[in-house]
Amino acid sequence: MAAPALGRRCGRAAGLWGGPRRAPPPLPLPLPLPLRRGAHQQPRRARGAGGLLAAQCERGLFQEVFPAQSAEEQLPALLEPGRPPLTAYCGFDPTADSLHVGHLLPVMGLLHFQRAGHDVIAVVGGATARLGDPSGRERAREAPPAEQVRAHARGLRAGLGRLFENHRELFWAAGGGRLGRAALLDNACWLGRQPLLDFLGGAGGRLRMGTLLSRQSCQARLRSAEGMSLAEFLYPALQAYDFLHLHQHHGCRIQLGGADQMGNIMSGYELVTKMTGTDVFGITVPLITSTTGDKLGKTAGNAVWLNRDKTSPFELYQFFVRQQDNIVEKYLKLFTFLPLEEIDHIMEMHAKEPEKWGPQKRLAAEVTKLVHGREGLESAKRCTKALYYSSVEALEAMSDQELQELFRQAPSAELMLEPGMNVLDLCRKANAIPDGPSGYQKITDGGVSINGIRVTNPEAVLIVGQHILKNGVSLLRIGKKNYYIIKWLQL
Repeated sequence: MAAPALGRRCGRAAGLWGGPRRAPPPLPLPLPLPLRRGAHQQPRRARGAGGLLAAQCERGLFQEVFPAQSAEEQLPALLEPGRPPLTAYCGFDPTADSLHVGHLLPVMGLLHFQRAGHDVIAVVGGATARLGDPSGRERAREAPPAEQVRAHARGLRAGLGRLFENHRELFWAAGGGRLGRAALLDNACWLGRQPLLDFLGGAGGRLRMGTLLSRQSCQARLRSAEGMSLAEFLYPALQAYDFLHLHQHHGCRIQLGGADQMGNIMSGYELVTKMTGTDVFGITVPLITSTTGDKLGKTAGNAVWLNRDKTSPFELYQFFVRQQDNIVEKYLKLFTFLPLEEIDHIMEMHAKEPEKWGPQKRLAAEVTKLVHGREGLESAKRCTKALYYSSVEALEAMSDQELQELFRQAPSAELMLEPGMNVLDLCRKANAIPDGPSGYQKITDGGVSINGIRVTNPEAVLIVGQHILKNGVSLLRIGKKNYYIIKWLQL
C-alpha cells in the first residue's frame, strides 16, 4: 500500500504520522540479530507483513508513528515481505511484580510485529525503575529498595514469558509463516554497568536540555510545588540510552510505548540518530482507561493484574465480560487477533441477540486464554458456571485454588461429618448463623443455600452427593453474598 494513502487512512482517527517533520538521514539495512532462534521458526515470511501498519491502524492499535516524514515515506516499505525483518522493542518498568491490563496493548503491538515475521524485544526496566518515570505523575515515586526492584523484575520477566509462550502455542498456527524471534532483556544488564562519566560524556552530550525541558511531563512537574528531582529529569535520557543500546547490539529500529511515552520515544530517536546516523522510529498505542477516564494501573489503584495470585482467571474473564456495548467492538480489535471480518460478524449477531452477550464472552475468552492459557480459560468458565449458574458439576470439578480465588473473602472451615448431622448443625459449626431462634428462622425463611440449592428445613440430614460434593466440599451461602467454604475431613 502506498504510504500517502496509509497516512490519510490512519491520520483520520489519531494522526498516525505525528511529531515534527524533518528530513532523515539515509537508511542503512538493519543489523543482524544475535537472538536465540526458536524451534517454531520457518524460513518464509508471514503473509501480509507489508500491511502491518495499515492493519494495526485500522484496528486502532497504532496511534502515532514518529518521526512523521521518514515514517510515512519509508517505514511501510521496510515492512514489506522480502525485506530483512526489523526489530521492535517495548520497555516495562517493574513498579510491581505483575503486569496489568494496561500493559497488554504494548504487548499486543509486539505480538503483531512478531506475527508479521519481525523480531521483538521486551525490556524489563530493572535500572530505570530505580528512578521512576515522571510521565503523567504529579509527584515523584518513592524510591524502591534495590532488592524489591529485582524481585519485581523477575515477576515481570516471568509474566512476559508466559504471554509470548501462550501466544506461540495457542494463537500461532503451524505453517503460518515465520513467527519472529522474541527476547526478554533487563536494562540493568547495561545501565547498571555504565560508568556515570562515560554516560554523561557520551549520550549526555548529544541530548539537548531545551528539548528535555520542553516535554509536557517535565513542564508540569517543574511548575508544581514539589518540583522535579534530577533523577526523574534524567529518566528520559536513560530510556533513550536503552534504544541506543538495543540498536547497536540487536539492530533495533522501532520502539513501542503507550501514548504517554511519546516524549521519551522522541528522546530515544534523537539520541540514536545523532550517535549512529541511522533512522529509527517510534509507535504509540492507546492507553486503557476506566469508565471515569482514569488510566488503568497500579498508581490509580484500579489495576486488573495478569498474575494469577493477584487477579484470578475468573476475575480477568469477568472484567472483559462486563464491558459495555459501546466499547466491546473496540476492545475486540485491540485485545484479540480475530480478523476484522469475524469481529463484524460477531457484532452483527450481537445486534440480533444482545441478550447473549456474544462479543463480551468472546473478548473475555480470547484475552483469558492469552494471559492464563487454555487451562486458565477453562478455570474461568468453571467458576462462572458455579457462581452464576449454580452448576453442581462445575463446583465438583473446582480445585481448592479455584475455590479460594472465586471466594477470596469467604471464610473457610474444616469439619468432620458426624452421624445425623443436619443443615442447622452445619450452619452453626461454620459460624454462619447466630445461635438461637433467629438462626433457625434464617433457614426456614429461605436465606440459606448449599451448593447453589436453597434449603428450608433446618433438620434435613446432610447427604453426600447433594449437600456434600464428590470433591469433599460444600459451598454454603447465607443471604445473597455471604459465602462459606466447608472442607469435609475423612469422608
